[in-house]
Amino acid sequence: MSPKPAGVGRLIARKQVVICAGSGGVGKTTVSAAIAVGAAARGKTAAVLTIDPAKRLANSLGLPELGNEERQVPIAGDGELWAMMLDAKRTFDELVDTYAPDEQARDAVLANPIYRQLSNAVAGSQEYMAMEKLHELHLEGRYDLLVLDTPPTRNALDFLDAPRRLERFIDSRSLSFFRSSGRKSLGIVGRGTGLLFAAMKRATGVDLLSDLAEFFNAFGDMADGFRERAEHVSSLLCDSRTTFLLVTSPRSAAIQEATYFHRKLAEEDLPFGGVIVNRMRPAVGSEPARELEAELTQHLDRDLADRVVRNLEQQRVLAERDARNVAGLRERLGRKPLLTVPELPGDVHDLAGLEELNGHLFSAQAMRVAT
Repeated sequence: MSPKPAGVGRLIARKQVVICAGSGGVGKTTVSAAIAVGAAARGKTAAVLTIDPAKRLANSLGLPELGNEERQVPIAGDGELWAMMLDAKRTFDELVDTYAPDEQARDAVLANPIYRQLSNAVAGSQEYMAMEKLHELHLEGRYDLLVLDTPPTRNALDFLDAPRRLERFIDSRSLSFFRSSGRKSLGIVGRGTGLLFAAMKRATGVDLLSDLAEFFNAFGDMADGFRERAEHVSSLLCDSRTTFLLVTSPRSAAIQEATYFHRKLAEEDLPFGGVIVNRMRPAVGSEPARELEAELTQHLDRDLADRVVRNLEQQRVLAERDARNVAGLRERLGRKPLLTVPELPGDVHDLAGLEELNGHLFSAQAMRVAT
């Protein structure tokens, strides 16, 4: 009989999708990768996806770069580890290719200046495309576990609402107007506005009204497919096989962000798995400073002994502050799972570091703060 899962293994048991969320600077990308490494080391076929443009994940996995296609990472063990970094624009293009009724409609959208701006700049498109890629990989069924590293917390709220925003856009009056009326509908534009667009066309060579009409008409033919896909993406967020893990540090600002996001998840009735508090400072012994200094002066000069004692006292204060912050978070979470991971001596920048980190994540000791 295989041993029962411990630590984060308990939180992701029987899950197929793990969404890691949290504020910036708490090690969320590293924790996401470590969870995938740990799952692969335990025999699963796991993939980690990030939309962070930094190269931290690729470097940690020993890869020169990551792109929109999964790349396998060589690891020891029976499982498989794959990784990718989302290219939101390319994923958007692939969706257009999927839902276009024919090649002419597809090419009309992809070449349209309005679409090129929309796919690069619309708020939430990156977040939605992350979920879209996650949904696509989930449907393929090639992976036992998918781990998604999301943007920092406040942006991740856009991430949660992105499928609904796309549905609202598809059902908006502006899209319906262009779909039903076509190019002739532009004749009702006010005279002043029409003169302005005409002047812009003469000055820049860009016929904005024509581009808008062509885009909305071409995209309108794909709207039903996009709407249905957005509904499926929303369903994946709520699925019992999905879990959200909040990654934070014991610092006060990060704890506040985690508390805020936990409340939002509860309001949305989304599946919350627990909190991972990363980079916990170790507790420092309570030996009185004077006794310690007296002992140290037997081996060190007085100035150096004094500096060691002062540094130790500072570490004690910081560790106690971390413990208080986590205790406050524990109280606000109630009986929800909370894991702690110690601050490692150096920066995690390779597979060995990730394996050390997941050694803590998957240990029974990680759950020691939970009730």
